Amino acid sequence: MTSTDSIVERVRRAVMSGDDLGRAITTEVQRANERALGDAVAIEFQESDVTHRVTGFGILQPLLDDPTVEEIWVNDSSAVFVARSGRHERIPADLSTDDLRTLVERMLRRSGRRVDVSQPFVDASLPDGSRLHVVIPPITKEHWSLNIRKFSSAVRTLDDLVARGTIAPDAKRILQAAISDGRTVLVSGATQAGKTTMVCALLSELGPGERIVTVEETFEIATRHPDTVGMQCRGASLDGVGEVTLRRLVKEALRMRPTRLVVGEVRGDESLDLLVALNSGIPGLCTIHANSASDAVRKLVTLCQLAGGVSEAFVTSTILATIDLVVHCRMDGDGQRRIIDIARPIASGDVGALAMESLWASN
Repeated sequence: MTSTDSIVERVRRAVMSGDDLGRAITTEVQRANERALGDAVAIEFQESDVTHRVTGFGILQPLLDDPTVEEIWVNDSSAVFVARSGRHERIPADLSTDDLRTLVERMLRRSGRRVDVSQPFVDASLPDGSRLHVVIPPITKEHWSLNIRKFSSAVRTLDDLVARGTIAPDAKRILQAAISDGRTVLVSGATQAGKTTMVCALLSELGPGERIVTVEETFEIATRHPDTVGMQCRGASLDGVGEVTLRRLVKEALRMRPTRLVVGEVRGDESLDLLVALNSGIPGLCTIHANSASDAVRKLVTLCQLAGGVSEAFVTSTILATIDLVVHCRMDGDGQRRIIDIARPIASGDVGALAMESLWASN
């Protein structure tokens, strides 16, 4: 009986012999369907399925093409999970370990990154900007774990966010004024709350005279601004050399004449270098995982202290001098992402302590 695997194999052989890919797919699918009818087999092979197997990402490609799917993950060979509007859905699948390994290798091919026993974690960007994360055994118990957070090009501006109900018009005006005045904005929220989307929308407000330098673990921030340089981290080689950390990228960014420094996510010792950079007069945009605007500032203080060698008083005074606004994002139970708080750090009555002054809050 003909299978999709056998069709794919014949297409690949035909291409290696010099055939045009599109013509080879059409020819082999037509032949397979003719044989299937002759054998009275209740199956119809589709050119799109074979194309996905040959040039795309196999069983995952239709999900990547589906604009309603926000995230895709695989825990084992029996199912693929997706998130739509923040809600999980299980899709039965027949995906062997070899199939998954082949897909991951194809996804990593353009990124220059690898995953193996010596480096069992990998983050990479797919061609459409989606973020790929993979963990393999023995770190996982048995199966390869794959997660794809899709990149959405539907939201580009603050006006787009207003149209979607993510941000209120009066809150939009506060943010527009802050960006226009060269303020530093820290965007906080939980995973999938819309932090990166907010940063991209804020970047859309920048004029042509700005120079943007972005630093990230893995490329996610997208902007159409004509003067933009994006940098991402790099893991160590097999010899344990060549690692490029986020902290290093922050330092390198300062040598590139940025008028805006963007850090995809503040979560480690790069926080201290970021504050020092912002204190030199370079406005910034960055995200941080936190449950509220006040928690975001407290976490930033803690991260800077963990970086070592600085007192809480120094960190809090630097935050007061550099962080102008904290924008807190939340995803509601219905999957709707919203901006629920815009606040600014202020000095509290206690020496070296911080408080938050709300400038806008949702009802």
